[in-house]
Amino acid sequence: MPRHCTVRHTPTSQNQHRLLALLPALVLGAAGLAGAAELSTADAEHRAQATYREYFDLLSLPNDAIAPEDIRKNADWLERAFRNRGFTTQQLANNGKPMLYAELPDSDPKRKTVLFYMHLDGQPVIPAQWAQKSPWTPVLKRKTAQGGWEEIDSAQLFSGPLDPEWRVFGRSSADDKGPIMMMLAAIDALKASGDRPAVNVKVILDSEEEKGSPSISQVMQANRDLLRTDAIVIHDGPMHASNLPTLVFGNRGAAEARLTVYGGKVPLHSGHYGNYARNPAQQLASLLASMKNDQGRVTVPGYYDHVKISEADRKIMAAVPDDEAALNRRLGIAHADKVGANYQEAMQYPSLNVRGMASAAVGDKVANIVPDKAVAELDLRTTPDSSAAYLGKLIEQHIVRQGYHLVKDAPTDEERSRYDKLASFSYQSEGADAAGSPIDSVVGKWAYQSLTDSFGTNPAPVRIRMMGGTVPTAEIVHVLQVPFVIIPLVNADNNQHAANENLRMGNYVSGVRTIYSLLTHPL
Repeated sequence: MPRHCTVRHTPTSQNQHRLLALLPALVLGAAGLAGAAELSTADAEHRAQATYREYFDLLSLPNDAIAPEDIRKNADWLERAFRNRGFTTQQLANNGKPMLYAELPDSDPKRKTVLFYMHLDGQPVIPAQWAQKSPWTPVLKRKTAQGGWEEIDSAQLFSGPLDPEWRVFGRSSADDKGPIMMMLAAIDALKASGDRPAVNVKVILDSEEEKGSPSISQVMQANRDLLRTDAIVIHDGPMHASNLPTLVFGNRGAAEARLTVYGGKVPLHSGHYGNYARNPAQQLASLLASMKNDQGRVTVPGYYDHVKISEADRKIMAAVPDDEAALNRRLGIAHADKVGANYQEAMQYPSLNVRGMASAAVGDKVANIVPDKAVAELDLRTTPDSSAAYLGKLIEQHIVRQGYHLVKDAPTDEERSRYDKLASFSYQSEGADAAGSPIDSVVGKWAYQSLTDSFGTNPAPVRIRMMGGTVPTAEIVHVLQVPFVIIPLVNADNNQHAANENLRMGNYVSGVRTIYSLLTHPL
């Protein structure tokens, strides 16, 4: 196992790489623009290592958004960390769970402004599920010959040579405290180099992202002038599985729906009433089956009608280096659904997912009954062109076409006597809508150039048109009305939202380089 931290994205030698990186700077300089300075892997490693103690301190602070006092402690800690680096800061009121705003002083009206969005809250934990003392006591681990993880002395992380494959385990290590610390390390590197940022830098740290960011719109609207910007960069989510530099230009939204099919007024004895009273569980199964075919495509009329994918988009998606055979093996499936031509195309379409079904009792409590009702919980992944309201209405119309009379609550005796098929259907957004930004927008080209200058083009950074996960992009963009790009920085296998969340140290170093490059490239 190597003991020196190297993060390789191109076979070009470091000296050649630095010379190549200077060429666009010379061209820009001739045009009167400031050239971008690149941060070497060695310098990024040094700056990253200087922040690891702070990183461990930050990870030791519980940050579940249901505990306002814990959120305030995180906001206070991070406010000090940003102030120590020369930022002006302000905690933005949010019902006892403040968001944190930070801005580098001496902004220049000749430079464009970039707002960096991250979040300081984390998912809840079940400590017994973690393979360590506590999710709030971060530990350093390395992979064993058997493929497992063993804890090693974390003191090795703070001094001496680093192994890029080491990982820090702890809640929010990757999602999203790791990227916050990468930002701080990049600022340290910028100050140490004497370089000035090529953009005006603003930062906002959400305090309820893991709860669906229910208040992000209100907070941003109340502070709209403070947050005014030319572009938004979101550091959240995992990088592509190849661990190549990754750019994402959209995310699906989330909505939840409930479908209930009603039978008799009470559960009925299956011996006396089987073959006589219709079984709502069977009806529900048939109704759900009418919504999708065996290839996994939604058959509700109009469900995909608003999706538009250009040939240029298809080419970019086809270039994403997905190993779908390996993905299928990992998932344990023989074949993927036939919604898109590949994984990336599948993410461009709205989904209809049955996430749970219930009717009467099961397991040790099975009773010989015809149930009185059957319930299905659905989740709908929306896209920028297919909202929850649009999809929900289509499903509702489809249910009616199958012969059902829809009721709002349990049917009345009069409704039971009039209608042969009774159901209720409801849907609502889960708090985050879908959002999209053109790949060839100014911010998209700026981010791509920044990454290629730092990491090269062989292979090139991965560009993803739409990721499946949901972040509050739409809510932010709706208020600020500017283009965005999502730039994930953490390893794809980080176990975010689950036990044993972790961050690969090589990603910490490459994340510092990525942010440094964004800071030093003019928009």
